Amino acid sequence: MSFLEIKKVSMFFGGLAAIKDVSFGITKGEILGLIGPNGAGKTTLFNVVNGFYTPSRGEVFFKDVKISGRKPHQICKQGLARTFQVVKPLQRMSVLDNVVASAFLRAAHKKQAEESAREILHFTGLYDDRDVLSKGLPLGKRKRLEIARALATKPELLLLDESCAGLNSSELDESISIIAKIKEKGVTIMIIEHHMKVIMSISDRIVVLNYGEKIAEGSPQEIRCNTQVIEAYLGEEQCA
Repeated sequence: MSFLEIKKVSMFFGGLAAIKDVSFGITKGEILGLIGPNGAGKTTLFNVVNGFYTPSRGEVFFKDVKISGRKPHQICKQGLARTFQVVKPLQRMSVLDNVVASAFLRAAHKKQAEESAREILHFTGLYDDRDVLSKGLPLGKRKRLEIARALATKPELLLLDESCAGLNSSELDESISIIAKIKEKGVTIMIIEHHMKVIMSISDRIVVLNYGEKIAEGSPQEIRCNTQVIEAYLGEEQCA
């Protein structure tokens, strides 16, 4: 069984299927990109995987243990963390204290939580902003803080929901570098992203959703050349 296994997962809201019979797995240590048009069901799938939604049908397994139906904090404790598309830091707290709050999931005491938080802020390039109130950060740094908070829980699998949205070119390059370094630390990653520069450069495999259904799965090159993906999402052929 894969490190994360999604088996025939469907999520209905009333009579509407946000995702329908989606199945795929993630191998430990890889980066899997999840792409598709707006409304394709990508974030809904994340919400199922990390416990915000219990699937209407199907099951999710993490490290061979069924997690579908468990609460988000239970799944996080098991080693699966996520970021959110709309970042919402603890605005009246400093950057450091935001990360310390997450570090308490594993830390036995405050000193240990602070040590872990400072290490993560160095890793994400936010250490010089440690005393800044999080509400005062520009978007690029708020996005990095969101990643830092997730990393503070010491995940084995990290779900990144549009962590590069709204960033300029230099911020994009920095985010790509951070994501690559996270992988080097042995963390498995599933990432939702609309920036093809990001997805194609960092993903080992890509899964494509459209209207809640999986329409393709493969390497970046295979996805880039997939006619159905081009028609549904990419808009123009990028095969080279």
